[in-house]
Amino acid sequence: MKIHELVIEMKLLERRLTLYEEKYGLLSEDFYAALLSGRLARYDEYDETRADFSRWKGVYETWLRRKQAYTEQLKQRDLAEMLRFQPAY
Repeated sequence: MKIHELVIEMKLLERRLTLYEEKYGLLSEDFYAALLSGRLARYDEYDETRADFSRWKGVYETWLRRKQAYTEQLKQRDLAEMLRFQPAY
């Protein structure tokens, strides 16, 4: 996936993450850490939160993978060459 495509996909994922963050009042990074550590286990009995948390976790993990791919591409290439810039003539 090209870096430009990664940026677009990450921004779309961030919009979805924002909806969960606003709904539950917690940033995705903190939600993910709490979920993995088992601190949200008491919500497993509620169908709505269990389903939301599962989707939220999936969206966040996808965002993390895209972020990693983006970071790796930045390390391998010259930033100036990657800019989508078209000067006006």
